[in-house]
Amino acid sequence: MSKLPHVGTTIFTVMSKLAVEHNAINLSQGFPNFPVDEQLTDILQRIAKDSIHQYAPMAGYPPLLAKICGMIQRCYGRNVVPETEVLMTAGATQAIYATIQALVQAGEEVLILDPSYDCYEPPVILTGAKPVRISLNDDFTPNWERIEQAITPKTRLLIVNNPHNPSGRIFSLEDIEQLENVLAKHPNLLLLSDEVYEFITFEERHISANTRPALIDRTIVVSSFGKTFHITGWKVGYLVAPEHLMIEIKKVHQFLVFSVNSVAQVALSEYLDKVDVLQLGSFYQDKRDLFRNLITESRFELLPSEGSYFQVASYANISQEADTEFCKRLVLEHGVATIPLSVFNADGKDLKLIRFCFAKDTDTLTQAAERLCKI
Repeated sequence: MSKLPHVGTTIFTVMSKLAVEHNAINLSQGFPNFPVDEQLTDILQRIAKDSIHQYAPMAGYPPLLAKICGMIQRCYGRNVVPETEVLMTAGATQAIYATIQALVQAGEEVLILDPSYDCYEPPVILTGAKPVRISLNDDFTPNWERIEQAITPKTRLLIVNNPHNPSGRIFSLEDIEQLENVLAKHPNLLLLSDEVYEFITFEERHISANTRPALIDRTIVVSSFGKTFHITGWKVGYLVAPEHLMIEIKKVHQFLVFSVNSVAQVALSEYLDKVDVLQLGSFYQDKRDLFRNLITESRFELLPSEGSYFQVASYANISQEADTEFCKRLVLEHGVATIPLSVFNADGKDLKLIRFCFAKDTDTLTQAAERLCKI
């Protein structure tokens, strides 16, 4: 008997497979197709001959932990203790899984804001807790009244994703203040803040939980070097949490993966001295603006993209068919792979919206746009 009877092949795998089978341009799965910074690959090549191939310490390579703390202090003004408040993880997904397994008990409830990424719900179910899916507003802003109404004495954890996948929206200051009010009213409630796109924001920087004293003592912040440095295949992330929570998360982590790839950690530790993460936003903003400009003359209606490397668009002016069917037809008839948004909703809510990934090179975006403008 399956523990996850409703989990099958993900839409990301389905659409990427379709793209390969039909030689379509893949704007579906969220991975960049341009080269990694040569400074990083040069470091990797050079250090590969060093004695760095055995287990790293369980919590992470100490010099890297220290540099992460320095980066957090520079970017957010938060002082983090490297020995007790940072944990290297095998990607953000493992960070999320370990956090839920460590801090949520069977019979408790976890609030998930829809549309939501698909790695949140399974660990909740596997720990014997109940996932409670709450819809965001149609413009992807949080409905705080609806969120408060969903909180019960059993509610243990609220998961937020900021910047948000799939919508590309970021929380406003008012949203952050509302979030703080919710936690103040419910002293047993913890916050898991998924901020893997934290350095990919555009006109406005996102407001990290790292900057909010009212949140820090009850929040687990999840970050991703894979997203930040477009090295998704390295599967290296990290989480930041107060020591009293980190103690429990480390207990799960040590029996889940024990330690993270040692070579990657050493390479990243050196690379952090050579790169300014705060410049990444402008790099991706150029790609966002290029893509938006290229499809201005299409029949797609573009929604705001404030962060992440995703652009949501409405196809309501083109078709009223289900978004999953529209996405399949886009591949088969027009040679462009995208992601339907209904799959991010527990109730399958379909607003005729699809998600493009613009973390692609200029030729890919140009060719895709030419096809989209002919629809």
